[in-house]
Amino acid sequence: QVQLVNSGGGLVQPGGSLTLSCAAARYTLEYHNIGWFRQAPGKEREGVSCIWKNGTTFYVNSVKGRFTISRDDAKTTVYLQMSSLKPEDTALYSCASNLLYGCGGPPHDFDFWSQGTQVTVSS
Repeated sequence: QVQLVNSGGGLVQPGGSLTLSCAAARYTLEYHNIGWFRQAPGKEREGVSCIWKNGTTFYVNSVKGRFTISRDDAKTTVYLQMSSLKPEDTALYSCASNLLYGCGGPPHDFDFWSQGTQVTVSS
């Protein structure tokens, strides 16, 4: 069982930046595809960004040019750098991993999930 822990959320003004992190306790993420998802109140969970185990990245159109997903050299932590944040980015952000299905698929393609961290963009 892979336990994912994410952190870095908080309250930020529109136009501000935050960086979220996703780490696996006592586990390497080297062979995992890692996705970032978000869910706003009353809305379905949405895939935001993803990084394949080979390093290829994916972004949903609404965050392209504003969010950057990356992985540290030790392949233990995946980051989501968010800039030019908008109120519509407000949501609970979670990271998730899978070994087989890759990126771009629905949430049920991912096997392991973090607890989620709240991002609120408001003035």
